[in-house]
Amino acid sequence: MQLNINGRTHQLDVPPDMPLLWVLRDELKLVGTKFGCGIAACGACTVHIDGRAVRSCVVPVAAAVDKAVTTIEGLNAGPSVGAVQQAWIDEQVPQCGYCQSGVIMAVSALLTATPHPSNAEIDTAINNICRCGTYPRIRRAIRRAVEQLAANNDGN
Repeated sequence: MQLNINGRTHQLDVPPDMPLLWVLRDELKLVGTKFGCGIAACGACTVHIDGRAVRSCVVPVAAAVDKAVTTIEGLNAGPSVGAVQQAWIDEQVPQCGYCQSGVIMAVSALLTATPHPSNAEIDTAINNICRCGTYPRIRRAIRRAVEQLAANNDGN
């Protein structure tokens, strides 16, 4: 089976029902995507498929064929990515950091689709679980990223 991961084509011999998470981590050694719960509840395994945030622990690899899969390692294009990453640093979001790659993936997908999200849109899209409880910092970082993106767009 052929997959497009982070802009590169990979030919893999794996069962079609194998979760995408395990293909990424075990077969391709892309370990930025984390295992958390295995039931799509926590979001540690969030990746993008065709730009949409999905929980890779429950997506069979066959569902990713002929689609563009982006992991945290491949998240490097577009203005929202830099703004999110800088906001995470400025707000000192991570504590243990385990969940943060999944949160960043969810936030970058949200801001690409909805550059000025309401609080309700943020609540709906960013439902990742952070066991350290950094939710207030995550919210501040999202708002900071939105402000930075708006300032960058005003200057262009």
